[in-house]
Amino acid sequence: MMHDDAKRLVRIQVWNALDAAGAVYDDSAHGRIPNFRGADEAASRLTELDGWKNASVIKAVPDKAQLPVRICALNEGKLVYMAVPKLAAPKPFYLLDPAALTISPQEAATSRVAATIAPTVEVNSLRPVDVVVLGSVAVNRDGARIGKGAGYSDLEFALLTEAGLIGPGTLVVTTVHSLQVINTPIPVTDHDVKVDLIITPDEIIECTAPQRPKGILWDHLDPTKIAAIPALQSRMKSLER
Repeated sequence: MMHDDAKRLVRIQVWNALDAAGAVYDDSAHGRIPNFRGADEAASRLTELDGWKNASVIKAVPDKAQLPVRICALNEGKLVYMAVPKLAAPKPFYLLDPAALTISPQEAATSRVAATIAPTVEVNSLRPVDVVVLGSVAVNRDGARIGKGAGYSDLEFALLTEAGLIGPGTLVVTTVHSLQVINTPIPVTDHDVKVDLIITPDEIIECTAPQRPKGILWDHLDPTKIAAIPALQSRMKSLER
């Protein structure tokens, strides 16, 4: 609980700082992954990296802040996976295949349109992921990050790791405003995913202590969450066989 309280305080401080600087497109940064001004520039900086250029499969969050990243990926012919909200479907990922699109990448990459045009796929139908793009409320130079607090990004990462689709060679990045990069320690647990790189509109920060869970940590999940996510239920059944 102390960890949760500490993370909540960091979120509030960062949201307040973004609002004070007029650094987001929304009326307020509070309660969301901030849709920060400069997201296009951060996405452009990401696309200059060799790890991005060599990638063919991207796993990206559906947040507005990372929309420019998803558009870049589709424009460059990369496959994009996006999670179904709360992983609540038996096929928990949307598949955006640029070769199959009948509308522009700018339209298809929005979460609202992707939900209506993209087929959904099961975990075991996914291809190995080259780059994971996370949204963050705050991140520090160790690579520790804080999201909105629901934990779905970490869970998606664990699912794909356990399925052998994310490995040591997968690049993990987050795109953020420079005000979201903090110097204070962020408490982490074994299920938290740290990033390799932080991309801001102004710079690329290599993180000093990346950390990744080796798979699903069942003792960190409450039964209600397991019951709400079909992919977790099927994984649990396969382990029991």
